[in-house]
Amino acid sequence: MSEPLVTLRAVSKHYGRAIAVNNVSLDVFEGEFVTLLGPSGSGKTTTLMLIAGFEAPTSGEIRIRGASVVARPPEKRDIGMVFQSYALFPHMSVFDNVAYPLRTRRVPSTEVAERVARVLDAVRMSGFAGRYPRQLSGGQQQRVAVARALVYRPSLLLMDEPLGALDKKLREEMQSELKDLQRTLGVTTLYVTHDQQEALALSDRIAIMNVGDVVQIGSPLALYEHPATDFVAGFLGDVNTLDGVVAGAETGVVRVEIADGIEVTVTTAARPSAGKRVRLTLRPERLDLATIAGGVNCWRGLVRGATFRGELVRYDVELGSGLVVNVSRPYRGQETIFGPGQEVFVRSRPDDWRVFG
Repeated sequence: MSEPLVTLRAVSKHYGRAIAVNNVSLDVFEGEFVTLLGPSGSGKTTTLMLIAGFEAPTSGEIRIRGASVVARPPEKRDIGMVFQSYALFPHMSVFDNVAYPLRTRRVPSTEVAERVARVLDAVRMSGFAGRYPRQLSGGQQQRVAVARALVYRPSLLLMDEPLGALDKKLREEMQSELKDLQRTLGVTTLYVTHDQQEALALSDRIAIMNVGDVVQIGSPLALYEHPATDFVAGFLGDVNTLDGVVAGAETGVVRVEIADGIEVTVTTAARPSAGKRVRLTLRPERLDLATIAGGVNCWRGLVRGATFRGELVRYDVELGSGLVVNVSRPYRGQETIFGPGQEVFVRSRPDDWRVFG
């Protein structure tokens, strides 16, 4: 594998006794789209600010193209930055906003015009050069902010929740545009968000952060299918989290009692001892509802609630002893929709469960 474009090694940031970033190590490779994902206060924006140079690390090393940048000011780090607010100058036209970084670098005016025209064309804003930010939609302002960050051809593009101010439909449209733009231009991108679906849709790799730590790094599929902790499982998408006690274990298989008379058979490489308390997770879409029993993991249940969401139906099903699980079923127009109070059988495959200590 090639050398990383960006390297963080044991980077920490303290504000007095408060630890915002705790011993973070991370590599970002040329052309990658990497997302820092986590709840509020997890340290993701602080990590971005440390790379940009707007904050200084308490300890650790930050390198870009192999050279330390800890002592470099932001303008010497070859980085483009897009903020959530876009930070466009309201008194400047689109052209002048995009041209601003070039003019501050004293680029000749003929080259400024050529480069601005090229980058506005790349973000499909070439017909808006004479307009002002107040005359643009939120999505158009976002494209101008990206153009301004890219016009001086930085090695790295940093984006701090740039879609957070947009409504749901426009945000989803802009996700597709951002990914297409990043692929077309090939610019290495480090992106911050707390939106799980946004991270899954955009990223080549995701670094999940919690209370200053990077908990797990991997592709969206790897993190979704193989979370390292129950926090990762619960934060990246919907999940059923159930506590239980190991009833028995054999090679590759564990039986866990999750309520009186209710056992789950789980396929796992771990072999916890009988009586040990464990936590199980299972995605709602990996549970199935049926009107007849069958299979290894099959329990009689009672539908407590059903929510129609267009492309899927979300059920709350009580299995007994007050134990309720969430079940998501796709809706394509032909499926039976179960109503509250209806008796069903809930089924799952042993391979779909995850076991944590």
